[in-house]
Amino acid sequence: MMLLTTPSFRLDGRRALVTGASSGIGLGCAVALAEAGADVTLAARREAPLTEAVEALRATGLSATARTLDITDIEATGVLCSEGPPFEILVNSAGLARHTPATETTAEDFDAVTGLNIRAAYFVAQAVARRLVAAGRPGSIIQISSQMAHVGGIDRAVYAATKHAVEGMTKSMAIEWGPHDIRVNTICPTFIRTPLTAPTFADPVRRKWIEEKIKLPRIAEVEDIMGATVFLASDAAGMVTGTSLLVDGGWTAG
Repeated sequence: MMLLTTPSFRLDGRRALVTGASSGIGLGCAVALAEAGADVTLAARREAPLTEAVEALRATGLSATARTLDITDIEATGVLCSEGPPFEILVNSAGLARHTPATETTAEDFDAVTGLNIRAAYFVAQAVARRLVAAGRPGSIIQISSQMAHVGGIDRAVYAATKHAVEGMTKSMAIEWGPHDIRVNTICPTFIRTPLTAPTFADPVRRKWIEEKIKLPRIAEVEDIMGATVFLASDAAGMVTGTSLLVDGGWTAG
């Protein structure tokens, strides 16, 4: 009897780009990919924490490079993606939230959030995919979306709208790029304990809301996203495309 072999979760020899990688979920994803063997380029706007993160990765023997980048600069993002071999893995973790009641949303906040969460997300995926198609290489594109891509939330009309949009473009890109063996998916976390969410967790009313919605008996941590990232980037997810991996503690279950 011939036994089956589990597809590998290793990423040795693959080149990865992680945006929003100076802290929080982005940094966690970069660490996870590097630990799995990928050569990871960490990109973010903040140079000091980005450099510190790369130095820490290199100190443990992992392969990492820092690039200061604002991905809302479409031209600069395209330049980065055109340098060297194609990125076979993209994790776009750059994102922005400005939560207000829908009646109080300003045009400035709307434009800032949509500009990063939709426009920049679209064009960084495009830049990576173009190189892969031209080189005839397979790849995995992962957008860090949100559970708010599947539900709504108080004070989150703009944020939820952007994440719903990311889900839509992910499905369409998966259809278009599937023939080139480029997989496109999202990871949809619940509230993760990061510096960005600290004000939310510090609010007793908001924290109670989160704890009531999550069905598991704890708050999510960045580590909960790391395994999901390696899975979607690897050959183990070779038939997974155009879908969402919900890491929401059961929030959207009901």
